[in-house]
Amino acid sequence: MAQKQHKKETLSHITYRLFFIFLGASLAAFSIERLLIPNRIIDGGVIGISLILDYLIPDNWSFLNFATLVVLLNAPFMYFGYKQIGKTFMLSSIVGVIFLAIAERFFHDFEPLTTQPILATVFGGLALGLGVGLVIRHGGSLDGTEILGILLTKKLPFSVGEFVMFINVFIFSWAAFVFGIEQAMYSVMTYYIAFKTIDTVIEGLNETRAVLIVSDHYEEISDAILHRLGRGTTKLLGKGGYTDEQKEVIYAVVTRLEVTKLKSIVNEIDPNAFITIMDTYEVRGAKFKSAIH
Repeated sequence: MAQKQHKKETLSHITYRLFFIFLGASLAAFSIERLLIPNRIIDGGVIGISLILDYLIPDNWSFLNFATLVVLLNAPFMYFGYKQIGKTFMLSSIVGVIFLAIAERFFHDFEPLTTQPILATVFGGLALGLGVGLVIRHGGSLDGTEILGILLTKKLPFSVGEFVMFINVFIFSWAAFVFGIEQAMYSVMTYYIAFKTIDTVIEGLNETRAVLIVSDHYEEISDAILHRLGRGTTKLLGKGGYTDEQKEVIYAVVTRLEVTKLKSIVNEIDPNAFITIMDTYEVRGAKFKSAIH
């Protein structure tokens, strides 16, 4: 049997991804050079280690700057993760790290944007998270820590998240000895803000909800959702675990603002209907629009 050939990525899509990887890496470099470094604030992972080493290494060793360190420290993770993570992801990550190093050198001689630690913490975390999030959303990475976590947790009784957390506890503890406890605390805040911003960028800003409705009046409810709320529905075939009776389950996706009206519609038709409402991170296809009714 002939092996199925996967469709190759078009040149236009590669260019599109590279543009956003470049944009994300540039934003991260801007945050590091214009906000974090001048205030002795760091991030977690390889970027954090590179920032600490860059501070500790004597000035006459200028070839071992942040740009060089972030490439050198990421290189082993990219190499060993190649077979486990995939070729496209690895190449995108390598390109992202190189963009980060080049952009960091570009911003190196600019004046600090602020010398107020709290402002550097908040806006540095936002800019860094936005940059890293853009790179991840478009198929790459700027930090090899998670790649190492994926590789090691296959043999260790830890999750990737637990491994990354352990590494970052070590990094921020090290930062407390190097920069002082207050700067380490600012660094933890920066990491948290960046982490939440990355989630927002990756998951999107559309606050949608997925809804499952189990009711004997499924036809009437489905018709009401379509005509009164303007949302399409999908009917799934389910079976009761206790009665073994077949049930029609209605599946719909609505915006956060439409949840109250949907519940009102269902309750009006069948007060005993079983409703489950779940958060969704992204909705694509079927021309889904955030309509207001």
